[in-house]
Amino acid sequence: MSTDTTDADNDLRERITNFLRRNFPQIQMHGGNAAISHLDRENGEVTIQLGGACSGCGISPMTIQAIKSRMVKEISEIETVHADTGAGAGADGDLGGTSSDGMSPSFPGETTDDDGGDEGPQAPF
Repeated sequence: MSTDTTDADNDLRERITNFLRRNFPQIQMHGGNAAISHLDRENGEVTIQLGGACSGCGISPMTIQAIKSRMVKEISEIETVHADTGAGAGADGDLGGTSSDGMSPSFPGETTDDDGGDEGPQAPF
């Protein structure tokens, strides 16, 4: 893989991450998280894994549908968005790049505190 390709992939990953933060702040506000688990720039496909409080959340299907429809409109390189909370993943729980080792996805650059003392932000209601 050339440096130009790597730079283009990194730029696209950053734009996708910024899109998620800007358009879907409720994911983090309600204790959930999102990560790019697979990106195929050549085919214009991205797989987004929602985790944390998104797993089992009653409105996560609506959030996933909104991500799918809005991302292809805003990011021209993306033609197809696959998104899931992990609950509906394949038999082995893998969504093409995620692991089933108990680690939850997060936004790149996000720091985590694993001492278990912080349950994340509180819902505003």
